[in-house]
Amino acid sequence: MIIVDQKLAELEKSGKPIRVGMIGAGFMAKGIANQILRYTKGMRLVAIANRTAAHAEDAYRVGGVKETVRVKEVNELTATIQNSTHAITDDASLLINHPDIDVIVEVTGNIDYGASIVMNTIKAGKHIVTMSAELDATIGPILKHMADKVGVVYTVADGDQPGVTQNLMSFVKGLGVTPVLCGNIKGLQDAYRNPTTQEGFAKKWGQNPMMVTSFADGSKISFEQTVTANANGMHVAKRGMHGPTVAKANVSEAHTWYPSEALEVEGGVVDYVVGAEPAPGVFVIGTTNDPQHKHYLNLYKLGEGPYYVFYTPYHLCHFEVPNSIARAVLFQNPTVASIGEPMVEVVATAKTDLKKGDTIDGIGGYMTYGVCENHRIARDQNLLPMAFADKSVLLHDVAKDTVLTLADVAMNQNSLALKLWQDQEKIFTK
Repeated sequence: MIIVDQKLAELEKSGKPIRVGMIGAGFMAKGIANQILRYTKGMRLVAIANRTAAHAEDAYRVGGVKETVRVKEVNELTATIQNSTHAITDDASLLINHPDIDVIVEVTGNIDYGASIVMNTIKAGKHIVTMSAELDATIGPILKHMADKVGVVYTVADGDQPGVTQNLMSFVKGLGVTPVLCGNIKGLQDAYRNPTTQEGFAKKWGQNPMMVTSFADGSKISFEQTVTANANGMHVAKRGMHGPTVAKANVSEAHTWYPSEALEVEGGVVDYVVGAEPAPGVFVIGTTNDPQHKHYLNLYKLGEGPYYVFYTPYHLCHFEVPNSIARAVLFQNPTVASIGEPMVEVVATAKTDLKKGDTIDGIGGYMTYGVCENHRIARDQNLLPMAFADKSVLLHDVAKDTVLTLADVAMNQNSLALKLWQDQEKIFTK
């Protein structure tokens, strides 16, 4: 991201930094605040909104800001920006609609609330960067469609696996190599993990047990790989992906871990692996028919082909978010976003035997886990998107490991995300 660094340095020197408003003040938001406030030239975190304003103040303190100003009116926010002080508020609309804020970073961790933040930011004609793979995997296509119509950037942030994968994809394509599989490296995959089993890990790292559970039970990686699939026109080779487990094998061997038919799917596939090294990172398997490419790739130690593995051995989450902010504002360039019709979605699967009348506890809970399925199959079979399992009431008993359908539950019909998803289906149905 050398060109981004240079441009940000120019903005810092000119005294015209990118003015960022952040909505959300949890674990990841604190990391973003620290990165922008302490280490990012040419960028200012001018305001943080959170439904509990005191948490916004905590996020600023992590970044070294000792004094904040609580604002409730537009003129109060204007004054803080002009005075180079730092505003906190419980009213996200102040940030979304303020003309002196260039871009919004959405890091709420809530799909429905996040949907309202993104939609309203787009309507306000402002760029929006989200940290929510769950949001994008569910309604990213329609949000990108809305953003394109008004000429603003909607993007998932760099740093998380989809953003890092997309950067690697650009590199691989630039070499003239055709990607056939985008992979994600995991250390653990156990669909039956729950907030109780993950409580100790969550406490150690100051994270939410349900969020940590979503990592362990496969829901999170399903959302992440769905984002990647929808950004590249890719599918999954099978429901849930192959997800082989390897014993500390080097990722350079990844082309040997998947069935040959998985590497021959038109347009390519997304998948993952458990236990590979170096971890946690991402990889792209590519191929080429060019004999000169093969000669040079072999010379440069990538093997004789026909498949070659490229990888990034880490992803640094909030550390890399400023890159996406700068790309959106300065170059109108999304880091990763859907390119049109949904290709893959995440469907809800019973983690245990579920009973009629139960209210589902959502992503990373005790009752369901998410798996990837190709979008057209999911719609043909009327499967329940994982995002809408939360707070749905079961109309029937559902056996463990059964994928739920829309007919199995009564959903919250007032959900904005659900309404946007329904509109998305109408727009992209062929």
